[in-house]
Amino acid sequence: MKYSASSVWENKSEYEIIVIGGGHAGCEAALACARLGFSTLMFTVSVNSVALMPCNPNIGGTSKGHLVKEIDALGGEMGKVIDQSFIQSKMLNRSKGPAVHSLRAQADKERYSQIMRAVLQNQENLAIQQMEVTDLLVTNGKIYGLRTYSGAIYHCKAVILCTGTYLKARCVYGEISNDIGPDGLQAAHYLSESLRNLGIRMYRFKTGTPARIDKNTVDFSQMEEQKGDEVIVPFSFTTDAAAIQKEQISCWLTYTNEKTHGIIRENLHRSPLYSGLIEGVGPRYCPSIEDKVVRFADKLRHQVFIEPEGVHTNEMYVGGMSSSLPEDVQYEMYRSVKGLEKARIIKNAYAIEYDCIDARQLKGTLEFLDVAGLYSAGQFNGSSGYEEAAAQGLIAGINAVRKLQGKDEIIIDRSQGYIGVLIDDLITKESREPYRMMTSRAEYRLLLRQDNADQRLTRIGYAVGLIGEERYQALLEKERWIEDEMKRLEQVYVGTSTQVQELLIERGSTKLQSGATLADLIRRPELCYEDLQSLDLDRPKLSSAVMEQVNINIKYAGYIQRQKRQVNQFRKMETKQIPDDMDYDQVYSLRLEAKQKLKEIKPKSLGQASRISGVSPADIAVLLIYLKESKSKESKAYE
Repeated sequence: MKYSASSVWENKSEYEIIVIGGGHAGCEAALACARLGFSTLMFTVSVNSVALMPCNPNIGGTSKGHLVKEIDALGGEMGKVIDQSFIQSKMLNRSKGPAVHSLRAQADKERYSQIMRAVLQNQENLAIQQMEVTDLLVTNGKIYGLRTYSGAIYHCKAVILCTGTYLKARCVYGEISNDIGPDGLQAAHYLSESLRNLGIRMYRFKTGTPARIDKNTVDFSQMEEQKGDEVIVPFSFTTDAAAIQKEQISCWLTYTNEKTHGIIRENLHRSPLYSGLIEGVGPRYCPSIEDKVVRFADKLRHQVFIEPEGVHTNEMYVGGMSSSLPEDVQYEMYRSVKGLEKARIIKNAYAIEYDCIDARQLKGTLEFLDVAGLYSAGQFNGSSGYEEAAAQGLIAGINAVRKLQGKDEIIIDRSQGYIGVLIDDLITKESREPYRMMTSRAEYRLLLRQDNADQRLTRIGYAVGLIGEERYQALLEKERWIEDEMKRLEQVYVGTSTQVQELLIERGSTKLQSGATLADLIRRPELCYEDLQSLDLDRPKLSSAVMEQVNINIKYAGYIQRQKRQVNQFRKMETKQIPDDMDYDQVYSLRLEAKQKLKEIKPKSLGQASRISGVSPADIAVLLIYLKESKSKESKAYE
């Protein structure tokens, strides 16, 4: 961006931290900074786009529900807002073990944005301004401010980039290409050049969204109704579950068919994905319908979810049919699906390309390695999804504050939370496509359940200052109840009375040959804590959250202990620190590829180094020996 001398002026307002972007990452980052007492300014290309859901109108889902629970446990806002704005809620994977249970809520997307925007606008120490940022101001490798499109210069001590999919954004369908951001909003055209001038490596990624159709043109009688859970589980540990039990709005399930697939195959040459019009790399785990038909040619049909976008709108989201095909093909394709024969499109499906960074340029705090005070979070880091973005925004905000406070950084490691897995993967592993969180990425997922996120992370939120005293004391009391009840159940014996044997037979369990503790019975796969209430006359009155923890901790005790031993081994590698000024050229036995990757990523520990693609176990062994020898030499020199 070029400015005339008269157009550049210095804004006299001083802010300690500036957040660029008002999406889900920007919201959590700005709130964290302001709540911790730092004057914070959020820039957004549109105030009306704050906390926007330009794609799927839901929060949570497989593994993503874990992230929302962890955000809440640390003192973030996403869980609270979705609890106030959901129109349907469902716990996924109930038929499987608790490690993969994931809460998902369909949102009233307009209501969600309104509530979050109100929280931001009423937050002390936080200001919001609608303006495009064009340049970052850096001197001697340190951020000191930025310049906006109007030419105004703002000074600050830290900047958090949360630009989402807006940088050099381009929306494409068929032969139509518009230089705009998601949902038809203004793109940010200039900041990419400033970042490249700072030596920041950039990628070009792509994502997409399906069409929105008019509810009045959908024949729901031909579809399968998808209702929410009878008992609604809140996302936030602070939400009163009784207060959010309400009538829910149904979603609907239908399927593509051979006719649909034929239409797509016949028009692949008109898709910008295959014609070469789109350059960006799309997400492997959330493919367009064109990709699905090509990659899974043997499948006769694909699921299509028809989901309401809110209470006061007729717009329905066609989940599972993201596309960038031309408008006429979209009509033909959608109308070939059962129940959509007369569907009218309100908003065309489109693909969106945008600039993002190679996140391996970041520390675990999400600060850039080579630009002090500059942090980055969200889809700009090469991830996908609202939940992944919000989690990163929260951590970036916390660490920007901690640095200005002169306090130790906060890094959630892989054994502490899905947030740790997410960030560690982004900054360590090369990703040439948008990163999506999945339960399979977490090595210790039995320990990282969504139901115990408060026990894992609320102490950190309290230490940081985002969790208040009352909530912290409530956690301690909850943990005392859990521990006391588990001890009690190990000491309460039941015999082989008729009542006991009849209950066991009724529950499909084997009769007792001799006495057993209640804990022994809970360990049986077919029994749970609540099943034994009639045998347990002295049972204390406990909350459902406490009972859930007692049941899981007893039933899976052996598996949990095994994972804890694995975590101890993991922590040993994580505690073996690598000096910031490590000269890998002096480690002569390292392979060339390993040296290059280690220099580029600058891992903090042997554990992180071991997860870098291109660094082998043999390289780690060489590094370990080198570090031990270096430490020994230092000790002798000191003596």
